[in-house]
Amino acid sequence: MAAIKMRDTPRFFYGTAWKEEKTQGLVEQALAQGFRAIDTANQRKHYFEDAVGLGIAAAIQSGIVTREQLFLQTKYTFQRGQDHRLPYDPKASIPEQVAQSFESSLKHLRTDYIDSLVLHGPSSWDGLHDNDWAAWRGLEAIYSSGRVHRLGISNITLAQLETLCAATTVIPRFVQNRCYASKRWDKDIRVFCQAHKITYQGFSLLTANRQFLKHPILLQIGKTHGMSISQTIFRFAMDAGMIPLTGTSNADHMAHDLLVDKFRLTDDEVALIEAIALKN
Repeated sequence: MAAIKMRDTPRFFYGTAWKEEKTQGLVEQALAQGFRAIDTANQRKHYFEDAVGLGIAAAIQSGIVTREQLFLQTKYTFQRGQDHRLPYDPKASIPEQVAQSFESSLKHLRTDYIDSLVLHGPSSWDGLHDNDWAAWRGLEAIYSSGRVHRLGISNITLAQLETLCAATTVIPRFVQNRCYASKRWDKDIRVFCQAHKITYQGFSLLTANRQFLKHPILLQIGKTHGMSISQTIFRFAMDAGMIPLTGTSNADHMAHDLLVDKFRLTDDEVALIEAIALKN
């Protein structure tokens, strides 16, 4: 395979979880609206990766985008996170499962390389275990082949991330976590990521923080910049050093969300939002 130029780190991902039969159409719609980074997983329980590939193929066929303009991110998921529709042989070793899942993802996404391959969470919340290390070695092997440009890990604690980075040859370039305002938007992990040149991806920025979306601080900052609440949250994420994910199923909301590149928050505004859960 000829060497493929590594894409720049994206600013905004379109997430494809829980879309089921609407997946193909929504991926086409997101690409038509201007998204150029797609997040998926080879986990049929929550994602329809083959339909993601169909949506991408249709967008490429219609001239909306080329493969080289896209940033595609998928994940290997342990069996405990899957249903019966496994993308690998459950009797195979963990590194073999990683390889089988990756080959399946290439077929689903109609491509011969992936921009980012993510371990879809450690096998438990308590440390890193043999299966986690075996899976990471499997990801490293694929990375070494040149068919993946970056590795990442999701749903990880700070202690687990510190352990991984201290002992691995290829440290993750991405961490993807559900991001809670009540935890200062994963502040401790984001600080570690910044120190180690790891880019933090935040998902469920809206749905995990519904109780804060009408907070006076957010409303005032949004009003100051002429932004909606969702735009304010996504702009905050970017200015705090995150890549936000959105999974909206509404074409108008897709276009609306992408307008955040026209604004920027001040450092003081970022600090206010970062501490919003601490303010009455």
